[in-house]
Amino acid sequence: MNARVFVTLKNGVLDPQGKAIEGALGSLGFDGVDGVRQGKIFDLNVNASSKEEAEAKIVKMCEKLLANTVIENYSIELRD
Repeated sequence: MNARVFVTLKNGVLDPQGKAIEGALGSLGFDGVDGVRQGKIFDLNVNASSKEEAEAKIVKMCEKLLANTVIENYSIELRD
């Protein structure tokens, strides 16, 4: 089962890298861009007998390693 996990900072958490990207875009002439937030994407191939089993495994991965759930949110997209 193929999956994609999106990890982003929670609202209200400062994002210095997003701010740096926003500033760089402005200095490159891309005006009108604000509120840039950066995140991470993980593509996984998970051995599972069902979508439910795959999702349960990925949730555990996110909770233990892929996301810092104190400051980050995650979402899972499963693909056949």
